[in-house]
Amino acid sequence: MGHERGGESRQEREQSEEKGRPNRREFLAGSVGALAAARINKKFGGLSSLSREGAAMEKAPTAAAPRRVIIDTDPGVDDALAILLALRSPELQVEAITPVAGNVPLEFTLPNALKLVEIAGRTDVPVAGGARHPLVRQLVTASHVHGNNGLAGVEFPEPKIKPVAESAPEMIRKIVKANPGEISIVAVGPLTNVALALRDDPELAAKIKSIVIMGGSLSGGNVTPAAEFNLYVDPEAARIVFDAGVPLTMVGLDVTRKVLFTDERLKALETAKNPSGIAAAKIMAATLEHLNRGPHPMIEAMHDPLTVANLIDPGILTLKNYYVEVETEGEFTAGETIGWAYGPARGSAPMALADKHEGSPVLATEENFKANARVAVEVDSERFFRLLLGRLTA
Repeated sequence: MGHERGGESRQEREQSEEKGRPNRREFLAGSVGALAAARINKKFGGLSSLSREGAAMEKAPTAAAPRRVIIDTDPGVDDALAILLALRSPELQVEAITPVAGNVPLEFTLPNALKLVEIAGRTDVPVAGGARHPLVRQLVTASHVHGNNGLAGVEFPEPKIKPVAESAPEMIRKIVKANPGEISIVAVGPLTNVALALRDDPELAAKIKSIVIMGGSLSGGNVTPAAEFNLYVDPEAARIVFDAGVPLTMVGLDVTRKVLFTDERLKALETAKNPSGIAAAKIMAATLEHLNRGPHPMIEAMHDPLTVANLIDPGILTLKNYYVEVETEGEFTAGETIGWAYGPARGSAPMALADKHEGSPVLATEENFKANARVAVEVDSERFFRLLLGRLTA
């Protein structure tokens, strides 16, 4: 889009990024070192508030005390509905929206976010452009699902507002540091922006109230048999986020595959008379038409709206405590999330030539096992759609 941030042109910024961009091994080494104090990998110094068994449920926020959130996103069809849902829900106070490259490149996700806040009449919410590419990998997009512009090809007026001067990682750090313990990050795209914010300020993790992600799966992927799309795009960023020691909720394919947007639900959405609902109906009508064109028709899952909806009504999802690791080395499994519900937890067996004192496959015994995430394992689909359609059509 040619936007400038901080007096630096896009070309200059990209050249600077590439010049200082470490290779994969260097980046991971530096990131792990920066987060060593918070790291829970191997030692399992996880969230002390999590028990080993049972579902952990959040208390519903009240209208008098809305939950303060930053939405990190790559809009994206379902991202668009998630943003509109959040902006129409008094239970949430959206502090900023931080687009990242993912479903489509940043050249689309950034203006899409600006368009959505204008449609919702919420131009008070700042939008900060984020990462154009994953930490160490080439960008893989999902335009085959979301259309070339990310909004199923639906064209909305060009935004009148501009992104703020700060980059997305800078905006995240600024808001969190000014409000320690009060801000939750709702990340519904690749986790590049969040990882950059954590990497650049190792003290930030202790100031974040929680991170809620749409991503991962304990039951197989959607972009590969192993990996869900958001974590597949940037598994190194996901590893940093999961290892940061921040209270983490993972809303993955285990539940989002169960909230499918059907023709009947489109008819209900098309009764909307407000700008947000009308825009959402146009996007979903185009999406369903696009997905039904080919030889293998698909139904769009409401991945990102479900993640936001559970912050509004925590009764929608059932959460269970897991220790989750993100695979970054696998030739065919990069981005896969592996979850242990109890110890012992084992990694890969050591190589035959490895030192016998190194590379033990036992990461944690039953005695020192601790969870690092609450994972969504069940969903009340009808309750979710009542909330989503009710808010967008009201």
